[in-house]
Amino acid sequence: MSEKKVLITGGAGFLGSHLSDRFISEGYHVICMDNLITGSTSNIEHLFGNKAFQFIEHDVTNYIHVKGDLDLILHFASPASPIDYLEMPIQTLKVGSLGTHKALGLAKEKNARFLLASTSEVYGDPLVHPQPETYWGNVNPIGFRGVYDEAKRFAEAMTMAYHRYHGVETRIVRIFNTYGSRMRLDDGRALPTFMSQALEGKDITVFGDGSQSRSFTFVDDLVEGIFRLANSDYVEPVNIGNPQEITILEFAREIIRLTGSKSKIIYKELPKDDPQVRKPDISRAREILDWEPRVDRSEGLKRTLEYFQEKVK
Repeated sequence: MSEKKVLITGGAGFLGSHLSDRFISEGYHVICMDNLITGSTSNIEHLFGNKAFQFIEHDVTNYIHVKGDLDLILHFASPASPIDYLEMPIQTLKVGSLGTHKALGLAKEKNARFLLASTSEVYGDPLVHPQPETYWGNVNPIGFRGVYDEAKRFAEAMTMAYHRYHGVETRIVRIFNTYGSRMRLDDGRALPTFMSQALEGKDITVFGDGSQSRSFTFVDDLVEGIFRLANSDYVEPVNIGNPQEITILEFAREIIRLTGSKSKIIYKELPKDDPQVRKPDISRAREILDWEPRVDRSEGLKRTLEYFQEKVK
């Protein structure tokens, strides 16, 4: 049987690089495509020289050409942290719209299955808690965060349109906060910020009073859920996240205890439209994929700390 081929857009990013590892380990030939705006070749350099891996530097908002057959496309190209999409609002909107259109067009041409990396941000600042896939969300379309939220909402609509109108096999994963190795120290999200500040002995910055909640998923668990979804027959969106909820203030304290840091917690003004709560309802993932997170947060944070200790020297 010939080797299956998967194209991973955004494959040099945090999640894309872990997916590259997983699909190679499952016997796929991986084509990693990235324009390296937020991704880095350091995330995938261990795969260079592997015959099952190919890297193409390319912006997916332009026409995408890949030689030969493709079995699967994982569309993960996009800035994903607030610090990135606030600095690159138009690029974020373009990759969610034009990039998704180009990637879906390629899936149609190659008769390949297509999996969209969507996000819990489609729920905005939710009025329903926890958030099931049936919830339509509470997003400010003209707010600063709207460039990311609405790009992903549009990408979901485009994906379903290609499925319904063109018959493309599509899957949609709504990803909740994820952490692990290969996150950038300057990512701007809570975990890399708290860990780098603690390891450097700096004050830890909490926005607002820290009562806002998040649910953190270890990257290995997320990758497992995505792999199962890609190989499932389910078309509608599926939440992949950890329903174990924690406030940002308690999370900061947890990082201080873990690192043994003497850092103090300081408070800054809460950014506009920052969600107050975030917790996935994973009933659908449990039922459809037989999936739930396996790595406890304490274990996941220990493994992530080892990576950050190498980076902060």
